[in-house]
Amino acid sequence: MIARFLLLVTIALVLAGCAALRDMEAERAVKPEETAPPGEAADQQARLEPEVQPSRVEVPAPLLAGDLERLLVYFEQVKKLPAAELGREHDSARAAFSRTQSDFDRMRLAMVVSIPNTALSDDQRAVELLEPVVKNQNSSLRGLASLMSAHLQERRRLESGMHSLQQNVQGLQQKLDALMSLERSLIDREQSSPARKR
Repeated sequence: MIARFLLLVTIALVLAGCAALRDMEAERAVKPEETAPPGEAADQQARLEPEVQPSRVEVPAPLLAGDLERLLVYFEQVKKLPAAELGREHDSARAAFSRTQSDFDRMRLAMVVSIPNTALSDDQRAVELLEPVVKNQNSSLRGLASLMSAHLQERRRLESGMHSLQQNVQGLQQKLDALMSLERSLIDREQSSPARKR
């Protein structure tokens, strides 16, 4: 619970910082157009071409944020994807990690497979992916990897406890059903006994 709270607080702070950085970048992008002479403004407009539609999951540019912030924004976006798009994102993250073997792409893949209640959800795999980053003292992503790993292990522990509890409840229900069946048979026997005596 504490790990989840810390993760949410970190995400909120990072998103606020990213929004401020985007506003600053937008202001810088607007100023040259305002001060450009009319001839240059027309040239700039002519050079502009229709942009390719960006993917739904966009990792912020390194100029705007460090790897930690980029991953937090990425997680916020990827966890909202519908199943089909999440599957494509999983394939993309897996291919990127296979190609680069970088801590950043390792974390991306771990984030995708750690999203609960999806067909791709695999906490064990996510923890295994995070382990090398957690052990790497020099990684800038070590703190986030440790936080994620602790959160996933706690979630697995709680799910295991819930499974044990469900088994206990089922066992108690079976015993209760057996007692009720025994009680019914005793009542039936008592009701049939006077009839025999008559």
